[in-house]
Amino acid sequence: MTAPYPSEPTAPPAPPAARRISRRVGAITESATLAVDARAKALKAAGRPVIGFGAGEPDFPTPGYIVQAAVEAARNPAYHRYTPAGGLPALKEAVAAKTLRDSGLSVSPAQVLVTNGGKQAVYEALATLLDPGDEVLLPAPYWTTYPEAIRLAGGVPVPVVADEASGYLVSVGQLEAARTPRTTLLLFCSPSNPTGAVYPPEQVEEIGRWALEHGLWVLTDEIYEHLTYGGATAPSMPALVPELQDRCVVVNGVAKTYAMTGWRVGWVVGPADVVKAATNLQSHMTSNVANVSQAAAIAALTGDLSAVAVMREAFDRRRHTIVSMLREIPGVACPEPQGAFYVYPSVKALLGRPIGGRTAHTSAELAELVLAEAEVAVVPGEAFGTPGYLRLSYALGDDDLVEGVSRMQRLLGSAE
Repeated sequence: MTAPYPSEPTAPPAPPAARRISRRVGAITESATLAVDARAKALKAAGRPVIGFGAGEPDFPTPGYIVQAAVEAARNPAYHRYTPAGGLPALKEAVAAKTLRDSGLSVSPAQVLVTNGGKQAVYEALATLLDPGDEVLLPAPYWTTYPEAIRLAGGVPVPVVADEASGYLVSVGQLEAARTPRTTLLLFCSPSNPTGAVYPPEQVEEIGRWALEHGLWVLTDEIYEHLTYGGATAPSMPALVPELQDRCVVVNGVAKTYAMTGWRVGWVVGPADVVKAATNLQSHMTSNVANVSQAAAIAALTGDLSAVAVMREAFDRRRHTIVSMLREIPGVACPEPQGAFYVYPSVKALLGRPIGGRTAHTSAELAELVLAEAEVAVVPGEAFGTPGYLRLSYALGDDDLVEGVSRMQRLLGSAE
């Protein structure tokens, strides 16, 4: 029996339209806060007298003793080589000691992972805990990076919105209403970026016990823990609810407390198995954090908190100034923040009204108008999941703060 003649060769199917960027990465939006800061700096470099309220970083230099530790580390040949991916042992010990000192939470160095800033800490924690489709309850207004990190980790952000009427604090009732069978994790941040809201201890404990009851993970961001005012405190959730420790991951860093945003040192504290898995991930992503930065962080954490006390006093003064000045603008409602260094005023009453010959219908358009007409850079609420608001950082010099808000008063006070 003869074999059949081979069929005529067929042309291969046409390839799909060339896609230059993956869908996963293509869906990411640029950090709005960094974009506003970059735009303000570019305009200033071009000679425009722009005052920027966009950046979330202290305007103080890193304390000298921390810088000196970095200088000495740079001269040490031991720091010219790879070190353990999870962090220098001395820094992990310092983080554990600092966690006990500041939070009353006892952890071992094996429960610490040192990361390249707080953003990497957030992402690696989420990537370690989430499977595709897992839902994450995300109190809003939220930091602009949170939903992007959740999506990159395969999760689904579920915003739970609070407004100025509640002081931007979500309730257990709201969280429970948003919970579904797919809910895996609560992302919690107090003091808050962007609102400066601080949850009182009793509410932190209530939320922690609710999460424990329903078997949820909690990722709590404590980067602003030392920046509270007026008697407010920011206790750590697993310290208030010890039974939650095995289902809770804490992220933190030196950036805000010690004016070290550019040094890029953060950390993850959590159950040892979670930290080990996140360390494995980091070993393939970045390996160790820069050794010089880690040495600087050791000096920061093993020193006292006198530097942050000086900054906190200045931030508190500026907090009162910016709130009182914004409240003088008709149509602006500005709650007084109790933490961090941000105000988050509602500007809904200004939308749709002529201002300086122009009309803004969204807070994003209003931010553009303020930049164009008053040469003041602010971040619109759209970046934080709640249109109708503006975020202003008061981590800038007193004179610039007064001048910037004065410009806004003159412009927005003309609204018809």
